[in-house]
Amino acid sequence: MSDSVNRRTFLGQTAAAATAAGITAPAILSAANKAPSEKVTIGIMGMQRGLALAKTFGALDGVEIKYVCDTDDTRAGKAAQTVEKATKKKPQAIGDFRKILDDKDVDALIVAAPNHWHAPGTILGCSAGKHVYVEKPCCHNPKEGEMMVEAARKNKRAVQMGSQRRSSESIQEGIQQLKEGIIGDVHLARAYYWSARGSIGKGKPAAVPPELNYDLWQGPAPRQKYVDNLIHYNWHWFWKYGNGELGNNGVHSLDLCRWGLGAEIPNRVVSSGGRYFYSDDQQTPDTHVVAFEFDGGKQITWQGTSCNRHKNDFVIFFGSKGNLILGTSGGYTVLDAKDKEVKKVDGNQGMSEHAQNFVDAIRNNEPLNLNAEIEIGNKSTLLCHLGNIAHRTGRTLQCDTSNGHIIDDKDAMTFWGREYEPGWEPKV
Repeated sequence: MSDSVNRRTFLGQTAAAATAAGITAPAILSAANKAPSEKVTIGIMGMQRGLALAKTFGALDGVEIKYVCDTDDTRAGKAAQTVEKATKKKPQAIGDFRKILDDKDVDALIVAAPNHWHAPGTILGCSAGKHVYVEKPCCHNPKEGEMMVEAARKNKRAVQMGSQRRSSESIQEGIQQLKEGIIGDVHLARAYYWSARGSIGKGKPAAVPPELNYDLWQGPAPRQKYVDNLIHYNWHWFWKYGNGELGNNGVHSLDLCRWGLGAEIPNRVVSSGGRYFYSDDQQTPDTHVVAFEFDGGKQITWQGTSCNRHKNDFVIFFGSKGNLILGTSGGYTVLDAKDKEVKKVDGNQGMSEHAQNFVDAIRNNEPLNLNAEIEIGNKSTLLCHLGNIAHRTGRTLQCDTSNGHIIDDKDAMTFWGREYEPGWEPKV
C-alpha cells in the first residue's frame, strides 16, 4: 500500500474496515479458537513509545511483531532493526498503519501514535476486527472516549489502555490493602508530577522532511503548515494534537487515585495554573493544579510542574489511621497516624504484566478481562480532559456523574469534541 494518503482513500479504508467487522463479528475474537500457546500477531503504530512496546510485547511467549509503522520512514526503518535485535525476527517497516488493518493474520493493533490518532486508530482497528492496545491518554477529547467504548462493545474487541500500573502486583496489593482499611477511612488522594522541560522556542515555517508523511501524521486534525518545533515530541503541548502534561503524565497517577478511592466520575472540577516559565509556542500549562470532587465526600488533587523538578511522592492516600504512598516505580509504603513508616513493599510498574494481560484476553476470548479495559481507561482519561477544560475556560465545572457531561455551560461543552479535517471524522 502506498504511504500517500487522502480523504477519499481514508474513507474507503473506513468503509472496508466496517465491512470486515461485519464479516468477522460472529467469531467475537480473532484468536478465539487458538490455544494459549499459539501465536498472537501484532502491528504497532507510532515508533516513539511504540518502540518500547515492541520490545515488551516481542519478549512475550508466542507473540510476533509483524509490523512497525511510523509516518517517518527513517524511524520505521530503525525501529525494525531494533526489534529484530531484540526478538530475532525482523518486522516489516511501513508508513501507513492501514496495511496492518488489511492483514487478516494480524490479531492486534497497538496505537502509540500522537494523541490525536489514539481514538481514530482504535475505532478503525476495532472495526477491522483487531484487538487494540492504545497508549494513554486513550483519546484526545471526551467524545472520542465515548466512541471508543462503543466501538469495543459493538465489535466485541479487547481494548486495553496503557496505564500499566494497573497490572503491577505490588500496586494491586497496595490498593487491596487500602480497600481493606489499612489506613482507615480514605477520602483524599493527591497526585504529583515533576519534570524539568526546557523551552520549545518559536516555530519557524519549514519544508516537510522528505522522510515524513506529514499529511498522514496530521490525519484527523485540521491541517496546518509544517513548523520546525512540532514533531516528534512537542505536539504534546499544542491543543490540536496533545493534552498537555495532565494528559501526558497526569493520567497515570489520576488513574491510581480513582482506583484507590473507588471514585468514578467527579461532580465538580476546579483548575489553576498557566504557562509561567517560558515565553514560547507552548499552549498547555507548565504549572497546573486541578481538584476533582466526587459524590460521597471524596476528592482527588493533581499537581504538575513541567519545568521544575522536585523529588516527591507519586500518589498519596490520606486516611483516618494514616497514609499510603504509591511510588513512581511501583510498590507502596504505609505510614501510621503519627507519620511513622510501618510497612514498605517494593515492586515494579507492571509493564510486562500489562502486555501479558492483553495477550491473555485475546487468547482466552475474554475481551473484558483486562486490567485497564477501555471503559476504565476512558474514565481516568476523562479526569484529564475535565481538568484541561476547566483550565481553558477559567471556570469551575459542574458535572453529571453518570457520564461526565458539563452541566449548564455550553461554552465548556464545546471542548467535549473537536474539529476534524473534513472527511477524516471517526465513525463507529
